[in-house]
Amino acid sequence: MLTTVCWLPQALKVIREKETRALSLPATGAFTLGVMLWLVYGLAIDDWPLIGSNAVTLTLMAPILVMKLRYG
Repeated sequence: MLTTVCWLPQALKVIREKETRALSLPATGAFTLGVMLWLVYGLAIDDWPLIGSNAVTLTLMAPILVMKLRYG
């Protein structure tokens, strides 16, 4: 639960301040892709805890990645 919720403060900060210079694009992109792949795997094996945790994490990471791509 902590590894999922830990992205909430970062997402709120990025959305509020539109400041992403301190974030690494390769790391943010790789992490987001990894979460997406875990979500696909969870869907493939019908594992609801895996689906839920990765869906929430992806929901938090997607805006961070979009803002990083948009604002650098």
